Amino acid sequence: MLKRIGYGAAAPLIALMLALAFSAIVLWISDADPVVAFKAVIDYGTRLETNIEALNRATALYLSAIAVSIGLRMNLFNIGVEGQYVLGAFMGAAVGAAVRLPPVLHVALIVVVAMAVGAFWAGLAGLMKITRNVHEVISTIMLNVIAVSGIVAFLLSRWKVEDLQNLDTKLADIPPSGWMPDLNGWLETFTRDIRRVELFGFLLVAVAVGIFYHVLFGKTRLGFDLRATGANAMAAEASGVSPRRTVMTAMLMSGAIAGLVGLADLLGAAHNYNLRFAQGLGFAGIAVALLGRNHAVGVAVAAFLIGWLERSSGVLAIKGDAPREIVTIMSGIIILSAVIAFAVVERRRLADMVRRAAAATKGAET
Repeated sequence: MLKRIGYGAAAPLIALMLALAFSAIVLWISDADPVVAFKAVIDYGTRLETNIEALNRATALYLSAIAVSIGLRMNLFNIGVEGQYVLGAFMGAAVGAAVRLPPVLHVALIVVVAMAVGAFWAGLAGLMKITRNVHEVISTIMLNVIAVSGIVAFLLSRWKVEDLQNLDTKLADIPPSGWMPDLNGWLETFTRDIRRVELFGFLLVAVAVGIFYHVLFGKTRLGFDLRATGANAMAAEASGVSPRRTVMTAMLMSGAIAGLVGLADLLGAAHNYNLRFAQGLGFAGIAVALLGRNHAVGVAVAAFLIGWLERSSGVLAIKGDAPREIVTIMSGIIILSAVIAFAVVERRRLADMVRRAAAATKGAET
């Protein structure tokens, strides 16, 4: 028991030390003082407003990572989260702007539309896999391009409204009944008055999705079937589980969760789809899922870590303590360090398990 806890704690500690060491080297190479840079990041990152911005970013990253993790739990690599969430947010914004409903129903409609569109787009890749054995990596990459550079770009040019004030191309605004309230009032009861930022209410949806994901794969028969199919499709089929059905189920669920990724910003801040709408979250979610080891809590920690680093490290470029690109480099270093650390610790754990098994076998023989 103690050894298992030790192995579990060793990986993140090693990853942290490697990340700090490599980041310091990169800062030094870029003619920046690592001590000054780290102090600036910590000082700025401990502000309440910075942590709220990090939570907002982490909400989208978490949903993206969970969408990826659902596929990875059964050895499906859904790289199409990018196209699924962009298309889902676009259609949700279009429908949300076109209707007038009571607040709760209005928000619910936008969420359902986004999830349905994401599930449909991911389901196309699943359908190609089970009918024509097209690898999901190839199909989802192609579907990303079709969704973002094809459908969304085409429809945005047709459905756009004039925005002379911001010189932007965008859809019509979602009316206030389709906005999701922020959590500032609740948070201020425990902290202080929050300035200039809002904690997205969609954070609660992300928490619900995390609970659903944990229960699904840890407590239900469906989750067991998905994991069993990913581990050995032939053995699962022999026990009565249909690999074709589980592939489609996993892709549809992954796409539905992916459809939620862009809604945190859409319902909490932007209230319309425009050319500045956040992109790249689908690919970032892959890194977060791998960093969090596809575990609901691990992914949450990884999402907040990346979100916090993105927001707090921005002060380096503002103050001139380091180049702006150093933020991206540091994020990559953290992910790479975590992958190396987990691989080293896992090999050590397996070697230790083999030694103990060999010793137990030898003891039983004597």
